[in-house]
Amino acid sequence: MVRETEISTQFGFEIRDMIPQRGVYLIKTNKGNKCLKKVNYGPHKLMYIYKAKEHIISNGFEKIDRNELSLKGLPYALVNEDIYVVTQWIDGRECDFKNETDLKLAAEVLAKFHNAARNFTPEDNLKARNDIGKLPFTFEKRLMTLNKMRDLARKNKKKTDFDLLYLENVDFYIELAKKALKFLDIDCYNRVCQRDIQDKVLCHHDFTYHNILIKDNGDVYIVDFDYCKEEIQIYDVATLMIKSLKRLDWDKSKAKLILDSYNDLKPITRDELNVLKALLMFPQRFWRLANRYYYKEPGWSEASFMKKMREILEEKENYLNFIEGLDII
Repeated sequence: MVRETEISTQFGFEIRDMIPQRGVYLIKTNKGNKCLKKVNYGPHKLMYIYKAKEHIISNGFEKIDRNELSLKGLPYALVNEDIYVVTQWIDGRECDFKNETDLKLAAEVLAKFHNAARNFTPEDNLKARNDIGKLPFTFEKRLMTLNKMRDLARKNKKKTDFDLLYLENVDFYIELAKKALKFLDIDCYNRVCQRDIQDKVLCHHDFTYHNILIKDNGDVYIVDFDYCKEEIQIYDVATLMIKSLKRLDWDKSKAKLILDSYNDLKPITRDELNVLKALLMFPQRFWRLANRYYYKEPGWSEASFMKKMREILEEKENYLNFIEGLDII
């Protein structure tokens, strides 16, 4: 239950209507439309994200969902133990990855964002959220988890349909994970990390269609910085490619469109290209789905898991063809 009165009092506006949207509320106030969101993390992380966003804006990239400040000058309202943030309401439509123009705009806005998302130094009381340098360990850990989940499925005396489907296909994805690990050139990766550490870069870390909003006038905004952290920026490029290409039958020409559009504004180095290919090769979506299933993430039914698994397997041939042709991008 959202406590409208307490939030209104702390931010100094009157809420006249609340309309549920994707995980947030569009609130209509006497001071215009705004976005209200309850967050499941603490003030420390929230302040880090707020400071990062303000830094990006000060560097010239203003097309993000800027936080509103409370009457106390804080970017959140604390209501009992719940934390709420209010941001600008961006009146735009979600990016359509199947639309070539939208896809190009997404790649371009990512490059512009990355050019501004640098030289960020958190204040001393804000611990950096940093994943730079962790990719080889992450790959190894997730490969190990694929094997562990195979053991779990094998030990289930009464196997579910998901167990059977996982066991039928997991060996292929284990080999793909090994291939990605072998492909990742550690020297290339370390050079990318060192450059991005030196440049003090930030990464959105959830760059997908519903976080890219396009207004009627063509302006493109990036929203929802909950996962923002210090990470090599090529990670965001990989996310954009994976999230879009799975909807586009892993079309190599669309992959080239993304890379060319991004590269025109922020050149991709040879080292970054090696890391990008490894990220595209690693079976992240297969691992994530199985991890959610075997480690019991709440909220999904058996039917939902089966539907997602079938979607991944149905694109397997196109995905494999794409992976085998990575040398041309």
